[in-house]
Amino acid sequence: MRALARTGFAVSGLLHIIIGAIAVSAAVGAGGGEADLSGALHQVAKTPGGVVVLWAVVVGLVALGAWQCLQAMLARAEHWPLRWARRIKEASKAIAYFVVAGTAFRFASGGEASSSDTTRGIVRALLSAPGGMFLVMAVGIVIGSIGGVFVFRGATTRITNDLRMPTGAAGLATLVVGVVGYIAKGAALLVVGILFLLGALTSDPAKASGFDTALKTLGTLPFGDAILLAMGVGVVTYGLYLCVRTRVARL
Repeated sequence: MRALARTGFAVSGLLHIIIGAIAVSAAVGAGGGEADLSGALHQVAKTPGGVVVLWAVVVGLVALGAWQCLQAMLARAEHWPLRWARRIKEASKAIAYFVVAGTAFRFASGGEASSSDTTRGIVRALLSAPGGMFLVMAVGIVIGSIGGVFVFRGATTRITNDLRMPTGAAGLATLVVGVVGYIAKGAALLVVGILFLLGALTSDPAKASGFDTALKTLGTLPFGDAILLAMGVGVVTYGLYLCVRTRVARL
């Protein structure tokens, strides 16, 4: 299970590197595609042997999701509120990995999907439900809060709690890519959360379209290309951190 979970970190890192590279391509005017999960999987599917890689992505992420389920069941803490908070956190990670694995399975099986279209469809369904605006706002607050946690953990170097830090230059490099990557990923999630709030307030599902829309919204700001370039490099850095975590994670 540990070996398979580490594989999950590696494939997740690969997907983040591709997403970041798509954002960098858009920033420098070289085109690209959707800078999100479906865009990354589409790029993998187009490469020689891409189907094999996609199946590896599926297996790795399912294994990582299963590992997080075990972590949720075995979470320990002296006081029960903290224990259940840890269980909820680990279970949430498991759900996220299983959802990504399901999308990868669709691509590996020869199908395709658009993460942006899927997100818009979900938001549209929520907005049409009673109290839908508040549901979408709650989702935005949760996503933004997760982004804030990413930024906090990166800025305070709390990420080292999850690692068996190597010594010397390797340890310094691990710390740098982790801090930069976490802050960049957190900033992108904060923008996604804000867009969900805007989508709820304006009843416009198009505004709450996920990671690709968040990055490209940053590109429309003053000095947007530079901001998008920096975010793309940051997401690539986060992907590199996940690849490093394959070897140094505490599992």
